[in-house]
Amino acid sequence: MSDFLIILLGTTILYVFAASRVEAFVKTLALQGFLLFLLVVIDIHDLFWLNISFLLLETLVVKAVVIPILLMTIIRRHELVSEVRPAVPQFYSLLAACGIFAFGFVIAFWAARVEQGVRPLYFGVSIALIVASLFLIVNRRSIFTHILCYMMLENGIFLLSLSVANEMPMLVNLGVLLDLFVGIYLLAVFFTRIQAAYDDGAIDALTHLKD
Repeated sequence: MSDFLIILLGTTILYVFAASRVEAFVKTLALQGFLLFLLVVIDIHDLFWLNISFLLLETLVVKAVVIPILLMTIIRRHELVSEVRPAVPQFYSLLAACGIFAFGFVIAFWAARVEQGVRPLYFGVSIALIVASLFLIVNRRSIFTHILCYMMLENGIFLLSLSVANEMPMLVNLGVLLDLFVGIYLLAVFFTRIQAAYDDGAIDALTHLKD
């Protein structure tokens, strides 16, 4: 069951690369949060109840509900519909997504042979999510899309932590959640202020800023 959920999580990479509407990106992030919640439920073994509660709260409530609602509110407020024209054409971007997805399985195969304490499929898909997020940050030109890519990057890091250890200390959980909240808050405020001056929200406009 967990392997199916991991593969389904990995296929969301292909959908994100293919989607041009920012609402579809946000809904995909909500789906990723829900899949991470299911993985946490399946992989919980002998954890303190407070730690279990925090993990469930972090994945289901924060990742799958609260933050997507916040992002959808920003989308509707600024009437964001589609992505600014990416630097790489969509066809080649989809080819890159397929390559990144396949690269994740290669990493999983390598981890299964080299690292005994690592869950191979978790590890491979998490690396694929991280690489895909970095690629999208470079390729996409919308400031708001960079916020969404940061979210997906954090999901990949969260999955990576599940791949290397069954237990995640409460302090690490608090650090991940705090980093997520601060990052989204600052980027959302930053986008709101920039949007007031630049209607299209493209990062190209930022290159003309001067002191």
